[in-house]
Amino acid sequence: MVNNIPLRLSYLYIFLCFIVSVFVFFIVPDKTKNANAMNLNIQSKKPGFEVNILKVPINYHNENFSDLFFGSEKKFDEYAISSISSEGNQLVVNIYSDNNNQIVKNFDFDRFDENNFDLIKSKYVSSKKFLFGTDIYGRDVFSRVLLGTRVSLSIGLMAVIISTIIGLFFGVLGGYYGGKIDSFVVWLINVFWSIPTLLLVIAISLSIGKGFWQIYIAIGCSIWVEVARLVRGKIKSEKEKDYITAVKVLGISDFRIVLKHILPNIIGPILIISATNFASSILLESGLSFLGIGTQPPMPSWGYMIKENYQYILLGNAYLALIPGFFLMILVTSFIYISNYYSEIIK
Repeated sequence: MVNNIPLRLSYLYIFLCFIVSVFVFFIVPDKTKNANAMNLNIQSKKPGFEVNILKVPINYHNENFSDLFFGSEKKFDEYAISSISSEGNQLVVNIYSDNNNQIVKNFDFDRFDENNFDLIKSKYVSSKKFLFGTDIYGRDVFSRVLLGTRVSLSIGLMAVIISTIIGLFFGVLGGYYGGKIDSFVVWLINVFWSIPTLLLVIAISLSIGKGFWQIYIAIGCSIWVEVARLVRGKIKSEKEKDYITAVKVLGISDFRIVLKHILPNIIGPILIISATNFASSILLESGLSFLGIGTQPPMPSWGYMIKENYQYILLGNAYLALIPGFFLMILVTSFIYISNYYSEIIK
């Protein structure tokens, strides 16, 4: 029972990550698309920093259903303030400053849908706490880290689906039909196997362009080799068994034999290699983003957040790189542990 605790924790963490990735905009304070609301007056603040925020309406965009899951357009200019008062029909605010510089801004009451100072203050001024601090652009690190969960999991999931489809196709061709077809599949596998995975992903990324969807294709087309090798070997041994000979005698088509009889018996090892590829995909995406050819800003990616802030490890704001790095490490470790656990059971 004790030995299963890490396994259960791995499942729990992955499950929580999936829940967070789907409902992230129900959780995060910054509900703009890509959690990209900037406030340069409060850049690089430590975790737990708290300040009063004045929200000045700029966009009266009505929320729709998609905003709940993908974020909304920026509807407010946010100002970190140290004090607020009124003069006539104007708000007078002192902008927050670390060095006590007096920066005063005036806003007409017409900017708001209220003409009473107390109502404006109660509706548009609130205290905001930054659990993970702010980055160099004054963005909420907590919001961007949680949104980065969606980026990593979606890329991992799609890359695994693509790589599994390609790997199954070539593995079935080589393992079931043998002969020259198998020789060609083995040659193709060896060619892709001889190229370092990261270099192959970079080459594919540069050829099809930078971007979110391109990363799916680049990673998926780079990690299918392990699936193909596994499927080829399993099918070669499985097709020699008596039950396959029996269904062939019955005149069942090759497609149905593979789909209905062989694949269900080798699904366990395929799922295990998929878990490993999931972890590899997340790491590859982070590596590409770190190199600047993965997901592009302002989309929050754990790898790109590390790239943006790794120099601050030595400059007193290490949390900017360590927090996304920690979440990335735990997620990858969880998938690898699950893969290793079940691979030992199958052995």
